[in-house]
Amino acid sequence: MFDLLVTGGTIVNHDGIHKGDIGIRDGRIADTGSLSGKPADRILKADNLHILPGVIDTQVHFREPGLIHKEDLESGSRAAVAGGVTAVFEMPNTSPSTTTLEAVADKIARGRDRMFCDFAFYAGASTDNLDQLAELEKAEGVAGIKVFMGSSTGNLLVDADEALETLFRNIKRRAAFHSEDEERLKSRLDRQIIGDPSSHMDWRDEQTALNSTRRLLKLARKHGRRIHVLHITTYQEMQLLSDYRDLASVEVTPQHLTLSAPDAYERLGTLAQMNPPIRSKEHRQGLWEGLRSGIVDVIGSDHAPHTSEEKQNAYPSSPSGMPGVQTLVPIMLDHVNRGRLSLQRFVDLTSAGPQRLFGLAGKGRLARGYDADLTIVDMKATRTITNAMMESRCGWTPFDGQQVTGWPVATIVRGHEVMRDGEIITAAHGQPVRFQETLATTQER
Repeated sequence: MFDLLVTGGTIVNHDGIHKGDIGIRDGRIADTGSLSGKPADRILKADNLHILPGVIDTQVHFREPGLIHKEDLESGSRAAVAGGVTAVFEMPNTSPSTTTLEAVADKIARGRDRMFCDFAFYAGASTDNLDQLAELEKAEGVAGIKVFMGSSTGNLLVDADEALETLFRNIKRRAAFHSEDEERLKSRLDRQIIGDPSSHMDWRDEQTALNSTRRLLKLARKHGRRIHVLHITTYQEMQLLSDYRDLASVEVTPQHLTLSAPDAYERLGTLAQMNPPIRSKEHRQGLWEGLRSGIVDVIGSDHAPHTSEEKQNAYPSSPSGMPGVQTLVPIMLDHVNRGRLSLQRFVDLTSAGPQRLFGLAGKGRLARGYDADLTIVDMKATRTITNAMMESRCGWTPFDGQQVTGWPVATIVRGHEVMRDGEIITAAHGQPVRFQETLATTQER
């Protein structure tokens, strides 16, 4: 007897693409294959649909605590499951910053059974907690340490040589980095043109990113540490990173794969402003080449919501960041349908890739014994993305009015049918993601 039987769909998984059924019991996958006629409490027919391993968004900012007028853990996770995302890694630049064991525990308590998707939190590195990083990265629900090498919120900037050396000596797990050169940013402030958001990409130019990433890679090599370089935006960085595949993993965002300058700034104004910035078509093409050649390991949305009112401030008083967790799946499925990547490559970037890099326990594939996390999509459905669809508290998307083909129609998190046909249909059951490197520590706690 299954709790839920998903029948008639096309399964996209590590072993290929094939028709099949998935039987779920006690929140896990109990069997796969031809299961028609097996008894089940509930049956979900997935004829003409594709069943993917649950999509994992490894970079979101849900703003809680402290900035909940923009977003909170509940509203952000509603946006996630509405978009087919079953788990998220949330960032530490909240208020206060997530830099202590107490702050991590507080976030987990806030998220448990209140978030609609499963979750992990990054612990932020700061100049005040470098000697605590080894303990922080072992805590329950922690995805790793997040390091801001360029301008950041609060006390999270870590850019001095001595501090970075100490950081690398103290960490063991893969750490994630926002890589921009702080000194160059300071020296180029005069490149900001009041009222012109397109000057954002001139201020935070290609060299700002390349200088920082080159420095980061040298430090990682020196200390033999695994690093994850977030939201790469330049073709030069992509070429550089190809020489460091043994220790560096690479993220790109749907925004940087889809938008480009000058068009994005002309159409969207400050809504297109984010860090690192939207760049030219030449750089966008370089990101696609990196994705096709295997340099890119994961897609992360860098969901970073601000209110429409905040975004309407004249540049550079306008904040950087845009929402994206709800649009990650439809935007990337549209790219699949346009022939820019295969559906299996999409699964690798959003399920198998995160599992492989971060050692997720029981997530990342559709196999017996794994968590029953499913993203069910209609590859033929054509929809228009609108602001009105957005579950995020900010209420807008840079993709408003964009027509896409490929759409998430159901989200299942550990056997719970959370979203179906655009409606959230169950209470929140979110739980911390487990990691293989900290299973013993988590169990002890």
